[in-house]
Amino acid sequence: MAQIPIELEVGWRSMVAGISKLKSILGGDGGVCFSSKEYIDLYTTIFNMCTQKPPNDYSKQLYERYKEALDDYIKSVVVPSLKGKHGEFLLRELVGRWKNHKVMVRWLSRFFHYLDRYYVSRKLLLPLNELGQSCFHDLVFKELKTTLTLTLIDMIDAEREGQLIDRALVKDVIDIYVEIGWGSLGLYEGDFEQDFLNSTTDYYSKKAQAWIVEDSCPEYLLKAEECLQKEKERVGHYLHSKTETKLLEDSLLELISRRAEQILNKENSGCRVLLLDGKTEDLSRMCRLFSRVEDGLFQLSKVFKEHVNEEGMSLLKSATDAANSKNERKEIVGALDQDFVRKVIELHDKQQSYVINCFQNNTVFHKAIKEAFEIICNKEVAGCTSAESLATFCDNILRKGGSEKLGDEALEETLEKVVTILTYISDRDLFVEFHRKKLGKRLLFDKSVNDEHERSLLSKLKQYFGGQLTSKMEGMLGDMTRARDQQANFDEYMSQITESNPRVDFSVTVLTAGRWPTYKSSNINLPSEMIKCVEAFKNYYDSKEKCKKLSWLYSMGNCNIVAKFDTKPIELIVTTYQAALLLLFNGADRLSYSEIVTQLNLPDDDALRLLHSLSCAKYKILNKEPLNRTISPNDIFLFNHKFTDKMRRIKVPLPPTDEKKKVVEDVNKDRRFSIDAAIVRIMKSRKVMGHQQLVVECVEQLSRMFKPDVKLIKRRIEDLISREYLERDLETTNSYRYLA
Repeated sequence: MAQIPIELEVGWRSMVAGISKLKSILGGDGGVCFSSKEYIDLYTTIFNMCTQKPPNDYSKQLYERYKEALDDYIKSVVVPSLKGKHGEFLLRELVGRWKNHKVMVRWLSRFFHYLDRYYVSRKLLLPLNELGQSCFHDLVFKELKTTLTLTLIDMIDAEREGQLIDRALVKDVIDIYVEIGWGSLGLYEGDFEQDFLNSTTDYYSKKAQAWIVEDSCPEYLLKAEECLQKEKERVGHYLHSKTETKLLEDSLLELISRRAEQILNKENSGCRVLLLDGKTEDLSRMCRLFSRVEDGLFQLSKVFKEHVNEEGMSLLKSATDAANSKNERKEIVGALDQDFVRKVIELHDKQQSYVINCFQNNTVFHKAIKEAFEIICNKEVAGCTSAESLATFCDNILRKGGSEKLGDEALEETLEKVVTILTYISDRDLFVEFHRKKLGKRLLFDKSVNDEHERSLLSKLKQYFGGQLTSKMEGMLGDMTRARDQQANFDEYMSQITESNPRVDFSVTVLTAGRWPTYKSSNINLPSEMIKCVEAFKNYYDSKEKCKKLSWLYSMGNCNIVAKFDTKPIELIVTTYQAALLLLFNGADRLSYSEIVTQLNLPDDDALRLLHSLSCAKYKILNKEPLNRTISPNDIFLFNHKFTDKMRRIKVPLPPTDEKKKVVEDVNKDRRFSIDAAIVRIMKSRKVMGHQQLVVECVEQLSRMFKPDVKLIKRRIEDLISREYLERDLETTNSYRYLA
């Protein structure tokens, strides 16, 4: 028997009864929830009305009546309940009604499940759940959204001012913006987020404007960081996670970006003051905040660089002023020079610690230090270059009896810092030459604290600048090691001969000519006692080395001789030249200037220095006629029998010669050779090359040693053309061709 079709109105009356019961339950009227039978009856009614053959298929009408039922519920129950409510009361009522509405939609969707599954999907209509959300949006949310947004913003601003608010309520309301968009953040972003961000901008703009005037820089930064942290927490409490980036960016824009210059340069408390006062915590906070805004670290590093540069220039001025005020005493100037190097190292340590501990070890700050110190370290102090000052500083810490007394660990640490400072100096080859001169004296006169420290410095230099810089000095240390072994063999050789043994403690250091600095030496006429020693070593050396020739550097030797004065004998530590001069007085009590010069075969400048050191300086071993402090060719010199000293052993110093001019000349000469070699090397590989490109590549190749002058490179190119290493390329303008 065929089933009788259900008429639309008959079936709908059953549904209206079910909807009424649902309203009662949601209204809290004490209604009992649907039984299984009730649910099945309602579901079956919809099922039958949707599966009846036309014209009794009421799917379309049921879809429309579903919406009408929800609209009726909203208009009759929800809208009246919201009228007249404001502020938090409105929000609470809305949240409750939204929760009820979702329950309503969920139950109705169950009753109308068959309609939703087949008819809606087949006709590509809005699913019933979404249709339910749409009803609430159109009739409730759309009308209230402006009021809701303003209320929410007011509550959030109140919280920013320190008031307690119902965060759970705020979150529930904001969730409605998200949920009602059914998977899209369009409503949330358009109806709430943008207004909220605009209000945030206004809020922090006013706050920042007041704080920047009222507070110090550290206080301002502390407030800004606290605000940003609270905004981040705010997102976690009740905002959508995707708002976080925008919220923090807008807050940072007002708190930091727009007022960066004012913050950094705030009078009496800005970045420079914090750096001067060592306020590491405040500087760290400043870096954290500026790292979060575009170009923030660049702006901070710019101020940092200016600060480092100002500190360096202040050191330079102080050192120059002090040197100029003390220019009458060279040793005082030298001490001031060393003090300047120490202060530069201390300045670098301090600024480096800021970079590591406060500025996140960011490369932009390392670059700032590099650029500032390249300016500082390439300035002269009272006519002395940083290269020379640094070499003298190294000499002081590596020389026995130097002014810098350091333990092994501290010395190694200082050497590392010296090499770091050297990386900022453009004339590294000048440092190397000064250092090589001083190293030679330390080694030859046994003044080096420790060979290991000498090698350690060379190792550090080699690591930073390559073996070309250190090869000669490494060879010098090698010569000294071999010389010690050779001396032991020579002593054994001397113990085995009797006739030619001079009976004098005599040591010789054999050096390799190309490795050591050039030392001035004269063909002095040695006393017979010394000649015997020289001949003895020559005989020994010739027996060992058949193909090598010795050239003697008497100027670099020293002697211990005993002088018998009337009061007591005193051992004198003197140079070979001084000893040779004093030994002349074994055969005569009085000698004229000309007699001394003739007998020793000395140049006048050497004779003047020697005689001044023995007759006019601290220890007057010789008396002079006339009695004054000036040496002249007509002077007469006598052995001072009355000389005495409380010590039984004294060192008679010889005034040092100023080697600076010679060092600079040697370096300039070597630079010409280096530039020539670089040009030839480049052209040999390229064959043809433009002038500008050749100059750039030449500078690049030589920059590890020194910064070549472009004009000098041009002159060396011209010289190489004249010597037919290069020729001008006739086919290409301003280019050169290599000649094999």
